[in-house]
Amino acid sequence: MANLPTIRWGIITTGLISSWFVDDLVLDRPDAKVKHIIQSIGTSNLEKGRKFVEQHCPNQNPQIYDSYDQVYNDAEVDIVYIGTPHAYHCRDSMQAIAAGKNVLCEKAFAMNAKQAREVFEAAKKKNVYVAEAMWLRHRPLYRKLQELLHQDKVIGDVTRVFADFASEIDISSLPPTSRYRDLALGAGSLLDIGVYPLTWLAVADEKDMEMPRIVASQSHEEGIEVTTSAILQYSSGRMGIASSTTKTKGSPGRIFAVIHGTKGHIEVSGDTPSIPESFTVWARQTDPGSPEKALFDKEQYESKTYEFPKVGRGFVWEADNTALDVLEGRKESSIVPWAMTVHMMEIMDEIRRQGGTVYPGE
Repeated sequence: MANLPTIRWGIITTGLISSWFVDDLVLDRPDAKVKHIIQSIGTSNLEKGRKFVEQHCPNQNPQIYDSYDQVYNDAEVDIVYIGTPHAYHCRDSMQAIAAGKNVLCEKAFAMNAKQAREVFEAAKKKNVYVAEAMWLRHRPLYRKLQELLHQDKVIGDVTRVFADFASEIDISSLPPTSRYRDLALGAGSLLDIGVYPLTWLAVADEKDMEMPRIVASQSHEEGIEVTTSAILQYSSGRMGIASSTTKTKGSPGRIFAVIHGTKGHIEVSGDTPSIPESFTVWARQTDPGSPEKALFDKEQYESKTYEFPKVGRGFVWEADNTALDVLEGRKESSIVPWAMTVHMMEIMDEIRRQGGTVYPGE
């Protein structure tokens, strides 16, 4: 670790997602590419901040501030990680950028595409690094899947992708101030978990980022979106089907995404779509002949399963890649570039428009 380049982080908020991120930053990893230092933490309560340090980074000695501005203005901070609720992402990113800080902001990056563009325009003017913290795209499993699909063409041309995320949340039992129930905080399944099925659909997109034709539907309870279903149709004929819900819980270890191609299909498995563990390639070896044989004759397929070990909570690759971007002077991520973030926000904007979900101020 002593010979590794060092990056110093400022952490905004002491909530759950920030705790997971910091847990991974301080992991002792033999394959680490960067030494991560927790330089400062911004919190609404100093005692809360001290408990956060004791639990999640006890071997470091970060400065604890009771305001975010103090983190942004800390000269020792190289990059700010923003883990606040969706509704504050734009505000917090803009304040960090105004102070000249590099930013890694949690997904969903903003409430809508307009906010995302505003943040990137501010970053461009200030000449600072900004990236969306979509950790799924950084995972070795996702990167390997992209390689097999686009370079090796293991299932031919992709024709259809299906992905689903189900995470049960009893909204009626939560206080009105909960981020899961407060529309002003971006409550609903789409921004919170629906972004993952859409990201699995995007694995078939080789960065041309065509805006698909979208047919979408949403249902609501107590004013909060609880189910989203969307069909994305591309000019090539490729189809994507994405769904998310807070009405039921997905089964652990299940297949949550299937990618179909002209020469086979791929099944992706794990406890949740945000934490994939393996995928199996089913490559067709012979001409299927009749439709009945194509459907039911497994002997014509050769299967290979790719398994990926768990490392911490799964943020380590995102953290290393982001740190190297900043240390090497880049202003946006090659893995999650600005255009990709805006493209995803535009898709979610259209889904919400059709589904009838509107956030305050829009």
